[in-house]
Amino acid sequence: MMELQLVSKMLHSDNRNFHAWTYRRDVVSQLERIPRPPDAPETPSLTESEFAYTTKMISTNLSNFSAWHNRSKLIPRLLDERQADHVARRKLLDDELRLICSAINTDPFDQSIWYYHQFLMSTISPHCPRQQQIALDLLNSDRIQYYKHEMDYIQEILEDEKDCKWIYEVLLELACSLADVGDGSSDITATEMRNWLEALQRLDPLRKGRWNDMRERLKL
Repeated sequence: MMELQLVSKMLHSDNRNFHAWTYRRDVVSQLERIPRPPDAPETPSLTESEFAYTTKMISTNLSNFSAWHNRSKLIPRLLDERQADHVARRKLLDDELRLICSAINTDPFDQSIWYYHQFLMSTISPHCPRQQQIALDLLNSDRIQYYKHEMDYIQEILEDEKDCKWIYEVLLELACSLADVGDGSSDITATEMRNWLEALQRLDPLRKGRWNDMRERLKL
């Protein structure tokens, strides 16, 4: 446990030090593998406490990519250890979406926040491997509801943050996700998607090739 205390001190000094986060995961793994005498209680998993630790570190500094990343890696194990049913899994997904939407509202220019949002959206996709899914009982109608809810919320943020390139990129990704699940009732138009792509080309000219490829792929 001394090593865990040491790495906690490191992260207290620099909470975004990815080397320290990597070492912390290794220390936790080693602690959980310590052999126990036959009559001793089973070594408890540290998943719950580590998940709580990411919450603490994120609340201290939203711009902590390593904390968000660690959180994403803990969730599948957390759900398994809790023996979470469909209701509990859906609640965790909804809670995480509320957390990340609050973070987006606080600082939409923070790249690390959008990566975690992208992770959550990837777990909703029908192409996501089952072992990586948070909610296991999603129908396409549920996915459509999630995608539309996120789009509505992000478009509200866009009204005040028109120079944030992450917003346009995520809106395009969500529009593609909606099309992927066969939502024929979507109100998103090709003109809107074209405008979002043009904003990306203006705000992020260094990735001109990427945006041109996207334009061709989306036939915009």
